Amino acid sequence: MNYTQHYSSPLGGITLASDGQSLTGLWFDGQKYFGSTIGQNHEQKELPVFTQAAEWLDTYFSGKEPGFTPPLSLEGTSFRRSVWEILLSIPYGQTMTYKEIAERLAAKEGLSSMSAQAVGGAVGHNPISLIIPCHRVVGTDGSLTGYAGGIDKKEKLLMLEKTDPPFPKGRFRQKARLPIT
Repeated sequence: MNYTQHYSSPLGGITLASDGQSLTGLWFDGQKYFGSTIGQNHEQKELPVFTQAAEWLDTYFSGKEPGFTPPLSLEGTSFRRSVWEILLSIPYGQTMTYKEIAERLAAKEGLSSMSAQAVGGAVGHNPISLIIPCHRVVGTDGSLTGYAGGIDKKEKLLMLEKTDPPFPKGRFRQKARLPIT
């Protein structure tokens, strides 16, 4: 059985999903790929993991780095899971480019290169936004690209984190989204 709960954030509604033990989804309401891990049979229910996730979100939206991560359960291909593991390693207030992620994965797999667009697809399908910080991934030139929750939210999240180096509003120019398959 899958369970859901709603959270009201300063940037809009968020839907949380769980298998009863771990967080399996976190999306801004209406974002691309919304509810991708919620089965047809789900119910709203109070769960300890939702309490932990709400505490994490409260801390995060207060402008502080949460010092913990609620239990997470991720389903996806081994490639996507590898990308999401790298996302989890991006420190609060910092960014990484799609190219840097592709280079890390290529090195890990012993390959000479890997497609940054393939990485973009995996980043875009991240089912646990914010906690797995896909908003911290930017284009090689620092541009904001490819956030399933919307570029406006991505910019606000990076400003909330006072991303290093600090950027004035509009520093990042918006590019077309990476094709996400």
